[in-house]
Amino acid sequence: MKKLEILHQIVESGLVVVVRAETEELATRIAGACVDGGIRVLEITFTVPGAARAIESLASCRNFCLGAGTVLDPETARVAILAGAKFIVSPSFNPATARLCHRYQVPYLPGAGSVTEIVTAMEGGGDIVKVFPGETLGPAFVKATLAALPHAPLMPTGGVSIENVGDWIKAGCVAVGVGGCLTAPAKTGDFAAISDLSRRFLDQIREARSR
Repeated sequence: MKKLEILHQIVESGLVVVVRAETEELATRIAGACVDGGIRVLEITFTVPGAARAIESLASCRNFCLGAGTVLDPETARVAILAGAKFIVSPSFNPATARLCHRYQVPYLPGAGSVTEIVTAMEGGGDIVKVFPGETLGPAFVKATLAALPHAPLMPTGGVSIENVGDWIKAGCVAVGVGGCLTAPAKTGDFAAISDLSRRFLDQIREARSR
């Protein structure tokens, strides 16, 4: 899948599900439940034990786009790409990781928490900038930032819920990253609830975009 196609898929979906789990097996079960609910873009974080193995086991599935998250350095990015990750997400901008991703034409989504960091990430090759941590910044930050930087492709992660996802989209975000608010039912083994929440998030995004 080419880089432009991956970026288009992320933006078209509007939702990247961030999968964090205590085990590789649980991460793959969460991913499956999300896909059953219509999710087409997923991110397995490198806080998951055996994250590379989880990515490798899921990468062969062609009905969704799989990326790697919490990637702090180019070494981890390379491992993720070899395992089959189609995009790389970081909590902060790392120039060496950006260079590696661009060398192999893999989308790079670095995190940023201020206007200065957003500009630095874009100048350094960030394809979409992850607004992080979203819970402390809020949709108002995105709206104010886009007034000055209307060309900035922003995607918040952290603090995005079913109640406020529409606010983030209406503020101008090209997509949102959602983790625990969507995947929490896995703690009680209720994977059907994850599928249901996935559908509800996608519905809220479509509704916000239609206004």
